[in-house]
Amino acid sequence: MVTAAKPAVGGAISMAALGTTLPTSADGSLASAFAKLGYVSDSGLVRAIELDTETVKAWGGAVVLVLQNSKTETFQFALLDAHSVDALKLVNGDNNVTGTALASGISVTSNSAEHVGHAFVVDMLESGNTLHRIVIPDGIVTNLENITYVDTGAEAYGITITAVADNSGNTCYEYFKTAAVT
Repeated sequence: MVTAAKPAVGGAISMAALGTTLPTSADGSLASAFAKLGYVSDSGLVRAIELDTETVKAWGGAVVLVLQNSKTETFQFALLDAHSVDALKLVNGDNNVTGTALASGISVTSNSAEHVGHAFVVDMLESGNTLHRIVIPDGIVTNLENITYVDTGAEAYGITITAVADNSGNTCYEYFKTAAVT
């Protein structure tokens, strides 16, 4: 089936601390520790898989073996909710953001402290009323795009997450299920 993906209602990408109970199906509620990161730009989610391989050739030039040196999996997206405390924590680090809401005030400190890993869940609805969930047990911010402040476009936090292998050696899990019609 040819398909296209739309974000889940209320936000497609959620984040929680490492060690939070992860979902094991395409449906069902997330643990309460997961926070939705708000709207994602219309560029959606870009998943990139990079293989570093080396070919071994026999005398005469025939390829006789392909060695895989590494596999890197990244997820790229741009968050549009510029005042989301959880989005600000992802961009700047958990310990660099204080406050809980605009009404009471939010403070952000920018420094070179290392980013820590988080668990991520991406919920989508695909063609044919199919739920698609990607679970990243351990993802760490490895790139941040420039933030542009203008009156002709939305502020966006462009983020690249690199998936780190879990205890089973897996970088992510995908689940699919036809959604119940109500």
